[in-house]
Amino acid sequence: MQVTTLCLGALVFGEATGYEINKMFEDGPFSHFLDASYGSIYPALTRLTDEGLVTCKEEQQERRPDKKIYALTERGRQSLRDALHMPLAADKFRSEFLFAVLFAHLLPRSRVAELVDQRLAEMKAKTEELATRDPGDTPGTDFARLYGHAVYSASVSFLENNRHLIEDIAADDKPQDNPKAVHTHV
Repeated sequence: MQVTTLCLGALVFGEATGYEINKMFEDGPFSHFLDASYGSIYPALTRLTDEGLVTCKEEQQERRPDKKIYALTERGRQSLRDALHMPLAADKFRSEFLFAVLFAHLLPRSRVAELVDQRLAEMKAKTEELATRDPGDTPGTDFARLYGHAVYSASVSFLENNRHLIEDIAADDKPQDNPKAVHTHV
């Protein structure tokens, strides 16, 4: 999905600065399933403003540059509706954890167990985070939260019940397998 569409979606929740929109992707309602960075958000907001899909008002601040506050126009709301009718791209699941365990046979068993333990802790934390409805949740954000909770809960269950599958293929622990014990010769 284009960043312009993501920005339009963020502004459905109300007026926001570029910083506030970025926070929605870092730790807000979009953080679990979408990425957008400052480097892509600000050019997208400029383009949306130029196209009349959002408005921008500047608010003066002491000792700081003016704050730009963006709001969705009716044309922007219609543009978002139109974009949401387009076919969606397939989900991509990016995971450094899964990449690492692809090579579990090259790692000592203790490292694989450590990776699984870390992943379990992350998944349990996400499950707890998504367990509670926020007062401002819309039916759509509540559905997305519940969906995320189900996915993370299933991940916890899978890891707890199947960790032996990946740990069993790991190499036996040996002192020379420690990557921090690299010797250099001068």
